[in-house]
Amino acid sequence: DAIMTLPIILAIDPTTAILLSFVVLALVLVARGIKIVKQAEIMLVERLGKFHRTMQPGINVLWPIIDQSRLVAWMMPATSGGRAVNVIRMRDRIDLREVVLDFPQQRVITRDNVLIEINGLLFAQVTDPMRAAYEVNNLPNAIEKLAQTTLRNIIGELDLDKCLSSRDEINTKMRQVLDEATDKWGVKVNRVELQDISPPPEIQVAMEKQMKAERSRRAVILEAEGEKSSRVLRAEGVRDAAIAEAEGERQRLILKAKGEAGAIDEVTRALTSGGVDPAQYLVAMEYLKMM
Repeated sequence: DAIMTLPIILAIDPTTAILLSFVVLALVLVARGIKIVKQAEIMLVERLGKFHRTMQPGINVLWPIIDQSRLVAWMMPATSGGRAVNVIRMRDRIDLREVVLDFPQQRVITRDNVLIEINGLLFAQVTDPMRAAYEVNNLPNAIEKLAQTTLRNIIGELDLDKCLSSRDEINTKMRQVLDEATDKWGVKVNRVELQDISPPPEIQVAMEKQMKAERSRRAVILEAEGEKSSRVLRAEGVRDAAIAEAEGERQRLILKAKGEAGAIDEVTRALTSGGVDPAQYLVAMEYLKMM
């Protein structure tokens, strides 16, 4: 704008031109000195190259030329190939909201020497803007590289089967390590999520065969256990029936013996009351049976 107004300034008298130049310069300086910071954002101000203060959300004023905002590398949304991605750009303000960092797919080796490919997401939030700007050169890149090396170390201590079945355990270990390491940079790592764990194709084929064999083995075991239970139940039924039959026979014999004993007692009492010796009666009865 100042260049476009130069012919107009030259066409008027020098005094007016000087005054207009000062007015234009003052307007430019005022425009450059007024900064509007959005909610959930922070700007760092340096005075003559040294940190001076932090500008909070709202309207802020700084001295042009001697005051400058600090540029910080941060993740910005973009599109690539028709899909949303995050790219690293230099900005004069720091976003205090939680952001999602997508660390790209990488190859890692498990403890049993299987090469797998893993990618994931990392949810982080700046808690100390000053340390995020001055303690590390490129914060998103540093977090990404740290996540990759941490993932290699954790996966290297696990077998393939453990890696596939213990995502929550891996996520928890990564979050703990990353949160502790990034605390120096003024960053809080809230969550880590592994997206895909892809073994080599030949390993996937072997795993499918193993899964089919395991399912067949379980089916055979279940069938054998069912047959075993059926036989046990049948044997228990036969045993219970035999026990019940023997108990019934025993009760019958007991009742029969009790009945005979009662009859003998009645006969004995009758013979005794009639003056007959029971012993002689029994001998006579046996004699009659013999005849």
